[in-house]
Amino acid sequence: MSRIVGLLAVLLTGSLAVEGAALAQSGHTGHGASVAQPAPADAAGQRRILYYRNPMGLPDTSPVPKKDPMGMDYVAVYEGEEIGAGVVTISPEKVQKLGVRTEPVGRRTLARQVRAVGTVQVDERRLYVVAPKFEAWIEKLHVDTTGATVRRGQPLMEVYSPELVLAQQEYLVARRAGASDGLAEASLQRLRNLDVPEEDIERLRKTGKASRTLVYRAAADGVVLEKAAVKGMRFTPGEPLYRIADLSQVWLIADVFEQDLGQVQLGHDIEAVVNALPGRVFSGTISFIYPTLTAESRTGKVRIDLANPDGLLKPNLYATVNLHNEVVREPAVVVPESALLDTGRRQVVLVETGEGRYEPREVKTGARADGYVQISAGLEGGERVVVRANFLIDSESNLRAALSGFGGGQHQHQ
Repeated sequence: MSRIVGLLAVLLTGSLAVEGAALAQSGHTGHGASVAQPAPADAAGQRRILYYRNPMGLPDTSPVPKKDPMGMDYVAVYEGEEIGAGVVTISPEKVQKLGVRTEPVGRRTLARQVRAVGTVQVDERRLYVVAPKFEAWIEKLHVDTTGATVRRGQPLMEVYSPELVLAQQEYLVARRAGASDGLAEASLQRLRNLDVPEEDIERLRKTGKASRTLVYRAAADGVVLEKAAVKGMRFTPGEPLYRIADLSQVWLIADVFEQDLGQVQLGHDIEAVVNALPGRVFSGTISFIYPTLTAESRTGKVRIDLANPDGLLKPNLYATVNLHNEVVREPAVVVPESALLDTGRRQVVLVETGEGRYEPREVKTGARADGYVQISAGLEGGERVVVRANFLIDSESNLRAALSGFGGGQHQHQ
């Protein structure tokens, strides 16, 4: 298109130059210069001429007819046509044919929905492992299945430990021999260091008899996730026998896409939908944003605390996370995203200036969310912008601006 316009300009300029030379030779120019006469009305006398504009679209007008440095006549602008360069006028029939639709510019807050997927995980702060500090043999299992629910203080197993029996006997001997209270108390402290419950130590004091076996009890409420304990087995100090987790509160570890991480902040409330529980919505709070990014998926991990009083949320369940984040809290000038024409170098909207008249206007944009884009400069509330078929109008506007420099004046597209 630019090549065609350039060629037309060259041809038209040459034609005007030849015509000017002929007129100069024939003496029609008087003193050798073209004298422009004002023309207040057109030939029919129906429309009044307001002014004359530069034929090449430059911001230069004249109250009287004149020529530009290339010898081209300024274009008359009639009453009712006082619109800027690039403005296109389209007949009502063509507006309907193109399907042009406009909407008023409004003010509103913007909120962006951030979506992510994640899995339910055990709250690491509510997870503990049963690993006795002494060597012993398991003589009886009270909790013998994985997945069993246990309560704080509930017996897990009965164990026989020569080390525990010896510590009890040392205490009894020291007490019977009338040794100092310090020696007897040291024997009891040894039992406490081996995590012998205080009620068993109190029973030893009252009865004065050493127990052959010790009942090992659960330290907290929870669910048995792993069980390595088997009846009759021997275990060594620190060997994990049970892995128990309190599932009354769980973590939801969500993978948030890299481009959405900037919208995620600590303390934001979220809603989660678990695939295994359709129709149920769980509410939680973002408690931690992990400092690393997964290179393969370009996602960052976010930890969400979820209450789970009914125990419906089980570890490793898949969930979908929705975060409603207010991008613009105060009402701002916004237009639908479909109204924006972005060429990469400029951002333009088409403003309806009258019936069938559309003016391309460059704007500055801000945040985008919820199908709208914030306009920080270039528009005012109440103006109407084209939200449909704007690309076709913009194309015609660009074509009109290019051709108007060749004396065609304002084009009415039928």
